[in-house]
Amino acid sequence: MGFFDKFFTKDKEKDLDKGLEKTKTNIFGKLSRAVAGKSTVDVEVLDELEQILISSDVGLETTIKIIERIEARIARDKYINTKELNSILRDEIVQLLAENNTQDLEDFFPPTDKKPYIILVVGVNGVGKTTTIGKLAYQFKKAGKKVVLGAGDTFRAAAVDQLGIWAERVGCDFYSKGMNTDPAAVAYETVQYAMNNDCDVAIIDTAGRLHTKLNLMKELTKIKNSIDKKLPEAPHDVMLVLDATTGQNAIEQATKFTEATDVKSLALTKLDGTAKGGVAIGISDQFKIPIKYIGVGEGIEQLQVFNKRAFVDSLFKGSEDL
Repeated sequence: MGFFDKFFTKDKEKDLDKGLEKTKTNIFGKLSRAVAGKSTVDVEVLDELEQILISSDVGLETTIKIIERIEARIARDKYINTKELNSILRDEIVQLLAENNTQDLEDFFPPTDKKPYIILVVGVNGVGKTTTIGKLAYQFKKAGKKVVLGAGDTFRAAAVDQLGIWAERVGCDFYSKGMNTDPAAVAYETVQYAMNNDCDVAIIDTAGRLHTKLNLMKELTKIKNSIDKKLPEAPHDVMLVLDATTGQNAIEQATKFTEATDVKSLALTKLDGTAKGGVAIGISDQFKIPIKYIGVGEGIEQLQVFNKRAFVDSLFKGSEDL
């Protein structure tokens, strides 16, 4: 089945299936009712499909794009029966993800030509940012990499403490200057620490406040410039963490952060707790930013690299029976 499959174990497949269960039921439960008693895909079925995708937080723009593609296939093929709709929908979603810079990762391996590899993590409070950093550190450590976590969210004592607890739990290095210190200075010194201590990866947390866009932009620009001053061309990845359960609010957050800084990748958390997993498709399509990681459970092993094929396979698994 390919190189990726040696990493995508049965346990990971099971976690992904369980994580997408609510979304799958939401989409295909409604879709099966929409096509009940119908033999062909007509305007009424497409209208129902449009509402189903929107209600699953795929987003209006992306939904219209999917519907238009299906309409084009109907016009070309003249006749499409309802049993073919699932496979056509599946094809179009895979194609969308392929077009939107989402590349299948093999596993948690940072590029070997960049050491230390610097990841700046951004996102609002409550999306699972600190947990994602901890789980990512765990996976890098498990892959044999030396990791340091930088406590750049200096406005909340809980953020500094929580990151320290994760570092201890994972068994990786930790750099902090405590609360109410300059986040840019913390970022600079974390990079310096990583360089001095032969770390492979440095993951730097930032404050999760959505105050004004101008202040957010200034703060993130200052942090990025500070990192670049110490290590030119770093950070190598600016990762935005979004909570899938917030649906369209996640898209609003992505809008603000992409305007404020050069977001290079996405991590989508709490997919297991929502029927709104379609937001992964909408965000990928709207922002053309690759999804790197998804959270499909609370366990430390339940952060997965995002693989579009595995995601779509899981989303559609058993849909013909719904």
